Order: sequence, then C-alpha cells, then structure tokens
Amino acid sequence: MKQAPTVAVVILNWNGRDFLASFLPSVLTSTYKPIKWVVADNASTDGSVDFVRNAFPDVEILQNQQNLGYAGGYNWALRQVQADYYLLLNSDVEVTPGWIEPLIQTMENNKRVAACQPKIRSYHQRDQFEYAGACGGWIDALGYPFARGRVLDDCERDEGQYDTIEPCFWATGAALCVRASLFHEAGGFDARFFAHQEEIDLCWRLQRMGFQIYVNPFSVVYHVGGGTLPKGNSSKVYLNVRNNWLMMFKNLSYGELTWKAPIRLVLDALAAWKALFSGDPGFWVAVFKAHWFVLMYGWSYLKPTGRPRYSLTTLTGSTTRWLVVDYYLKKRRHFSSIIGSK
Repeated sequence: MKQAPTVAVVILNWNGRDFLASFLPSVLTSTYKPIKWVVADNASTDGSVDFVRNAFPDVEILQNQQNLGYAGGYNWALRQVQADYYLLLNSDVEVTPGWIEPLIQTMENNKRVAACQPKIRSYHQRDQFEYAGACGGWIDALGYPFARGRVLDDCERDEGQYDTIEPCFWATGAALCVRASLFHEAGGFDARFFAHQEEIDLCWRLQRMGFQIYVNPFSVVYHVGGGTLPKGNSSKVYLNVRNNWLMMFKNLSYGELTWKAPIRLVLDALAAWKALFSGDPGFWVAVFKAHWFVLMYGWSYLKPTGRPRYSLTTLTGSTTRWLVVDYYLKKRRHFSSIIGSK
C-alpha cells in the first residue's frame, strides 16, 4: 500500500501568543497522517516561544533572531523543514475537522497542481467569505487581485455558490498548501516583498512554470484577518501598492507592461487623491512612498529569469475585465456578476 505523503503544518508567528493559545489546539486535532507541526517564530517579544514550548510540546519550534516578514520568514523556516507538502497557516486561523485531507487529495489526484487553498470564511462573521482569499484568488487585466466571494473590499455571504473544486490564479497565504519541491524550485517567496501579495507572486511564477493553482471548498477554515497589520493601516497600504507594482514588473510581459503601467499609475493617483480629500492623508502618503520606491528600484525587478512571460489574461484565473470599471461604474459587487458577464 502506498504511503501517504508527509505534510508539515508551518505557522509563522510574530507576537501572536494570544492567537496561538486560541487556535493552535484546533490545528493539533487534525486527523491527517503523517504530519508534523512547526511554529516558526519571527523574533517575537511577547513570550510566544516559551508559551508554545510549555503548552504544546509536540510542536517543533524554529526561532529566528530577526523579523523577516511573511516572505523572508517562511523562506528561512522552510529551508529547515522536510516534507512532501508544506501547509502554511496563519496563527489567526481556526481550522475545521478534516480540513487537510481534501487539499492533499486534490494535489495527489493531479500532479500539475502546485498549490491549493481551502475555503476561507470570516472568523467574526462566520457565514461570510473572508478577504484573504475567500474561495480562490483571481486577478483582473490590470493586475488587481480579487476572489470568488470577494471583490475589492466587499465580501459575500457563503451560500454554497462557489462550492466547486476549481483552478484559480492565486491561493491565499493564510492557508496555503504547496508542494515542497516546487516551492523551492520556484525560488520560494520573494523576500523583498516582506509581506503582502507574495503568495500571488509565487502562484504567478508557478503558473509560468506550467503548473496550476486550485481551491477546494470542501476544506474550510475561519480567518480573523488583520492580525499583524489591521485593514487601512498605512504600512499595509504601502506594502500592498508597492508589492503589486513589483509583482507586475516581475511577471507581466514587457509589451503589456508598457501600456498597463501608465493606466495603473493614473488609477493609483486617483485613489490617493480621493483618500486625501476624504480625510485620509496616510493613504496618500503610502501610495506616494510606494510609487517612489518603484521609480527608484523597480527596474531591478524587470530582469529576465529564464522563464517566459505570458500575457496575463492567458493564465488560468485571470480575466480581460477591468475591476475598477465593473465595481465603481457598473456597481458589480459579486464575483459571479463580473466573471461571465458582459
């Protein structure tokens, strides 16, 4: 009888002692085997490491001496973890019984699937999809990410409307199951991103390598969200805007970049000035700082990597539609009203 593949559930932690106390017990009740549990600590100062060591002796602890962010922290940790699959899990996620098995089954049934995510519901509004991935990540023609069940800031109620196992463009970093070999072959996360959208960049690169990204909604988890940087935080805005630009510089075909970049520049500027006149100068400053970084250093992300740059809208989980037009002008707030509509 064929032995089941090994899974390592790796939780990256930075000052998340309370989250670990709340959610690690549910994670440790997972029934999949063979499995190992790892908490990779990003130089926490809240006693997280001692707490896990004393309360959960079966959990392996990797202790970093500096905070490398989500991207660098996971790269550092996963170089030390041996498994067939990595299941990267945020510390603020509550899992449900049998959540691992559907993900592994999807990937074992199709060796071209490089990464797979569960359905992500909101921990606080449990009948709604959660922002970070919902039921599978997509991307529009201009590089704006959205998801089945979440369009910009609007999250839908989960009524089973997306309960199909489907390919998508990106899988959430909050609960990301990825083949260990392909994670390393792709070069892992881009540590320069620090945090935010590094999982989209990774999934984009995996698609460029010829692999697929999937969502299996028969695996369900509940995500608190905003545990490290709350929504609207100027640092979060800066990282999201900056990293989205850098991701486009890295992955868009050069021809597309020449005409999409000016459009995105105008749209970013409109959003920034709207925020300023609405009483949110921090948003304006964050966008300005992100654009300045891209202007100064973006050229270094244009370097060829030896892998082809395909047209964005030819990749699975992308659309030729412009999210800003559908959302703001046509008032389409649901994924199903955008994909497949005219």
